[in-house]
Amino acid sequence: MTRLLSLLFLSTALALPVAAQEATAPEATTEAEAQPVEGTEAEAEEEEGEEEEAAAEGEGVLQAAGKYDFGFSGIMARDNRALLAPLTLSAGQPVASGEYTIKSGGYYTIHINADGTQELALSGGDFFRAVWINEVVINDIEIRPMGVHSIEFDDAGSARISFIAIVPGRYTLSIPGSTGETQQAVFNIQ
Repeated sequence: MTRLLSLLFLSTALALPVAAQEATAPEATTEAEAQPVEGTEAEAEEEEGEEEEAAAEGEGVLQAAGKYDFGFSGIMARDNRALLAPLTLSAGQPVASGEYTIKSGGYYTIHINADGTQELALSGGDFFRAVWINEVVINDIEIRPMGVHSIEFDDAGSARISFIAIVPGRYTLSIPGSTGETQQAVFNIQ
């Protein structure tokens, strides 16, 4: 009997906080629907509500909703995706045909193609820290890294990097040890 009472008391004690959380606040009523109960108390509550509304209007309440409407998928939605011109790793050839201008918050995919004429890499720690990498795909193997510093090709092959641009600025991916402007890809994140 004492076990049963203890169990009943325990279940009641645990259910009280849940019931308190599930209780909803009463719906706000319009001025036409409001009916004062005891003159002074109802008037005081009404005045407090008006003061809070006036303070909120004066402060300029900020709302995040409506800035971007990416739909159900959010920032990863297909409407937010763009394919960039590929990068080429080849002995004596330019890495990119020009500078890339991309938007912060945009989802981008870029292909990197190496022809195998030389063992080459692309390094750019600053660039990789300014973006969130969704995946790196090499030979149909998807890698979801926490971070990347460089990608090196020993032989001919290709890789695909999908990322979201985050931090605005000017970043480069370059062949380590090279100094020429054609041996780098420049990304301007706006």
